[in-house]
Amino acid sequence: MKKIIFVLAMILANYAIEAQVKTPQSSPKSVVSQVVGLTDVTLDYSRPSAKGRTVFGDLVPFGKLWRTGANQNSMITFSEDVVIKGTTLKKGKYAIFTTPKADMWEVIFYTATDNWGTPENWDVNKVALSTNVDPVMLGNNVETFTLAINNVTNDSATLDISWEKTMVSVKFEVPTQKMAIASINKALAGPTAGDYYAAGQYFYQSNGDMNKALEYVNKSFSMLKAGEEAPYWQLRLKSLIQAKLGDKTGAIATAKLSLAGAEKDGNQDYVKMNNDSLKEWSKK
Repeated sequence: MKKIIFVLAMILANYAIEAQVKTPQSSPKSVVSQVVGLTDVTLDYSRPSAKGRTVFGDLVPFGKLWRTGANQNSMITFSEDVVIKGTTLKKGKYAIFTTPKADMWEVIFYTATDNWGTPENWDVNKVALSTNVDPVMLGNNVETFTLAINNVTNDSATLDISWEKTMVSVKFEVPTQKMAIASINKALAGPTAGDYYAAGQYFYQSNGDMNKALEYVNKSFSMLKAGEEAPYWQLRLKSLIQAKLGDKTGAIATAKLSLAGAEKDGNQDYVKMNNDSLKEWSKK
């Protein structure tokens, strides 16, 4: 009897799961990604529709703070610092709030993005940037609320907010030239110490050419500034390469340097690894 009840319970549970009703959201979620120059920009928001209603001045009252969309905060993320009307907005994620008016909108980038609608307690210290823009009357009707990144160039783009017959556009500038020049200078300067270390690590971990691995790790050490100590984790790699090449004497000497650095830094994992290796390599 218990077995029958259990089976029936499982059947009913499966039926309940399968019977869950799925319906479309009234304000569907949208995620938009756009590269502007060398900066990644992402919009994450929900899209209500007008459905015959008068939006601005009625559904969205003039002069009051608006969530700028529906449901959870509409959000914008910049991978790099951007500039809006001469003011820098630091890279990161922001909630987009607005105060619409018939002749002017205030667009606000707010650091707290975990609100459902407008914040219960508005904190002016969380306003990363606020700017005023003039609304533009559109010749066509935008039924569904839309956030978009438009007018994309290498150095700038616009955040466009459109609904019904109104659009506001916030221009932002991106540091493309600065990033491109930095990338060019880095490439022309040649490999860094980190690049050589990574190359040596790859050859060691892939069981490749150990002589090449040792060469690259030594090159990373040769690029240290005068008086700068070699990082103990890089010394650890060198000792392992030396051991694999059969140079136990060299491996022991390097492992002792790595051990000293790890003890100084308080990294007990590297202290143990080096001590274990020293014991193994010291065996006759």
